[in-house]
Order: sequence, then structure tokens, then C-alpha cells
Amino acid sequence: MAVPERVSAVRFFVALATATFGLFGCAATPAAPPARPTAAPTNPPARVYFTPPRADPAPRMMLGIDALEADGFAAVRGKRLGLLTHPAGVNRNGVSTIDVLRRAPGVKLVALYAGEHGVYGALPAEKKYPDQIDPRTGLMVYSLYSGVAYKGKSFKASPAQLKDIDALVVDLQDIGTRSYTFTSAMKLALEACFENGKELIVLDRPNPLGGLKVDGPLLDAKWMSYVGAFRVPYVHGLTMGELARLARDAQAPGGIDVTPAQRAAGKLTVISMRGWTRSMRWPETGLTWVPTSGGIQDYAAVIGYPMTGLGTYLGGFRSGVGSEHIFRGVSHKTTPREALEKELRALPLAGVQFRTISVPNTKTGKPAVGLYTEIADFDAWQPTELGFHLMRLACKLEPKNPFAAAKPGEVNGFIRHLGSEAFVRALQRDGVRIDLDFWFKQWREQARIYQEQSKRYWLYK
Repeated sequence: MAVPERVSAVRFFVALATATFGLFGCAATPAAPPARPTAAPTNPPARVYFTPPRADPAPRMMLGIDALEADGFAAVRGKRLGLLTHPAGVNRNGVSTIDVLRRAPGVKLVALYAGEHGVYGALPAEKKYPDQIDPRTGLMVYSLYSGVAYKGKSFKASPAQLKDIDALVVDLQDIGTRSYTFTSAMKLALEACFENGKELIVLDRPNPLGGLKVDGPLLDAKWMSYVGAFRVPYVHGLTMGELARLARDAQAPGGIDVTPAQRAAGKLTVISMRGWTRSMRWPETGLTWVPTSGGIQDYAAVIGYPMTGLGTYLGGFRSGVGSEHIFRGVSHKTTPREALEKELRALPLAGVQFRTISVPNTKTGKPAVGLYTEIADFDAWQPTELGFHLMRLACKLEPKNPFAAAKPGEVNGFIRHLGSEAFVRALQRDGVRIDLDFWFKQWREQARIYQEQSKRYWLYK
């Protein structure tokens, strides 16, 4: 259903702001982690294992676009609409939201808007592009990834880009991880709409990791950017619509930057899903995954992104086994696979296993052999912890601490993605001696407080 937003300026995250947003120091060198039993090789196809298995299939749910259509497009009828979307913006039958709105009676879609990768997802990461006419529909596509700054902010819609619409509809599939930029595109669109007297309508979609999985460091305020627009844990546990509700709250850390008058007059409408619950992971929705970008082609990559993305940002670790298993493989440029496998199997990781797989190398034609990360217990799994262990291992396996040796620009980019400057400085200083348990304990407490306080924005149980 449509949920008009008029959230008052209440005190939000008071405990979180005082207890968790400060920078933490580094503790003493930790004791050696307990050895992990060596797991036997496994042969089934690479996938995620849910334990315990669900006895019944999930009911056929409705996405925000499906709920909008079921209600006769009442929330958008008679309005001149812009649509911010990408290839994964489809209804439950796989029909593009662009086409659903173009064919809807009484609905006038007048412009398209696109963030990173473009409206059809064909552009590589960080590729800037200008406004252009869409040859398929004849509609203007306004680029929100041109790199041209408006009011000091790149990737934000200008008044000229919004002048011909009454409301901007957002249908973007997120992956539940803070540094994935479609949530940033939504937040800046909300800010621009409130500044220019336009309604923002979010067609909600599932968080593919579910609504209960929260993990990793919070984002320091000074490092907010397009790869970190919300001061939330790295794995945030919210849907796009719930993040929009958080963003419009004046008391929420990292909310939109508008005047009190603009916030009071601004209109946010969330078209909620029907049949989705917080415990549902993507395979349980009955929906087909549509690639959201070149690196996120399937649900396995969604799982892998928070698990290996940060751990391979600097240093000699690489993610992926061939082109088919992006973000799920683990390799190191100077360490033999057998030696690396021994190191990885010794890590104290809950719910994660490693196995050797072989896939064709698309460039050489020879087999590419690598270590694949298996999720043996989704509920026990902490999505970001492997990445932090990879950082510590990089300091052990490489002649120099790669984080201390990195150039300032590389380190700054790393902090923007990871979120915690204090952790990165400790990693630069302590290297292999860093006390990961100290940081994990701090982040789990932050996540606990965050999850409790963010319930005010939940749309689903």
C-alpha cells in the first residue's frame, strides 16, 4: 500500500550517536584464534545453504510496482512522472517498470533518470555520462551520474532536470550493503525533490539479505560520500523504502540536507511490498534475480559483495574464480592455493566454509582453480568478517603492510567504503597484530543499538 510520509523530527539514535559514533582506539594484541577443523572437500554446485531448510515455499509476494498496479495506479494517476530506475526495476513477472508505467491508463511518464551504470545497466562502474534521449522510448534520460555538481554535490538532480515532472518515482534494487550506490541515488533524489517541491515515490523492493542481517562498522560522519550516503552499518538490514523514511527524518544521522521548511513541506510516498517479511532472503521470495550491475549478476554475488569486497580493496587478495564467481572466490597474488586454503580454514568464521572449484578461464582456455566461499549457516554468518580477516592476512603474507604502504588517495577511498577511519589507522599501525575481536565486539554492539533504534522506520515485520 502507499505510505505517505510525515515523520516528525523526533529524537533518533541518541544512544547510538553517543555510544557508537566515536572513534575507537586499538586494544592489545589478541591471543591466537582457535584452530578451525579442516572441512572435507565438497562437490555440489556453488550456492548458499539455508539452515535449517524452510519446509514450505514462500508465498508469491508483490513488489511495490505490483502493489501500485493492483491499486489501479492511484498514487500516480494524473501526475507527470519521472522514473529513476535500472534493469532490475521490473515487476514480479519480469516486465520493466518503464513499460508498466508507459502502458498504464491515466499515467504519464515523461522522463527517465539513471544513476551509476545507466538506465539499462550497460555502463561500467564509475563511468560518467551526460543527459541523452533513450532510443527505445524516445524519453529524455537525465543522468544523475554525470559528475557535474549541483550545490556542491555531484550526482544530484538539478532544478532543470526536475522542472517537467510532478513526482519522481524510484524503482531501484539494492543489495543491502552500504557502499552500493543505488541507495545514494535515492537519497539525493529525495533531497532534490524536497528542495524543488516535487513528490518522491519509492516502489519498494526486498533487501536480498533479508531485513534482520546487520553487520560491520558504521560510517564516520566525515567520510560520507556517494559510496556511503547513510550512517548505518555496512550491512544495513533495511529496504529502499525504509531507508527513504530514515533519510527524511531530521534527527537521523546522515539524513537529507534540506531546510526545516522544505522538510515539513516535502512529500515522500512509499508503495510497500505485500507478502514480504524481514526473515525472507531473496531465494525465498520466488522472484528471479535481475543483474543490478556488471559485478552483481546473481544472488551469489550479492552474498559475496560484503564478504570479500572490502577485503580485496587494497593488498594482494583478489575475489572471484573466473568470471562466473565474482566476489565469491578468494585468491592471493603471491600465495599458493594450498597454503592459502590452510590459512583460511584456520579462521574463526561462523557459517563459512571453503572449497576448491575449477572453472574455464575465458581468456586462456585453461582451467582456473580457486577457493570458493560457501555459506553453510546463513543465520550464523557475519557477512563482513571474512573481509577483515583477509586484511589481517594480507599484512602477514606480504613483505610490507599494504595498508601502510598505500598512497593517501587509495587509503581515503578505502576509508570511504569501509566507514571507520579509526580501524584503518589501527590496521596501518598494527598490521598482522591488529585485534580483530576488539573491533568485532564494538561493531556488534553498534549494530544492536542501530537495529533497535531503526525499527521506527520498518514497514515490515
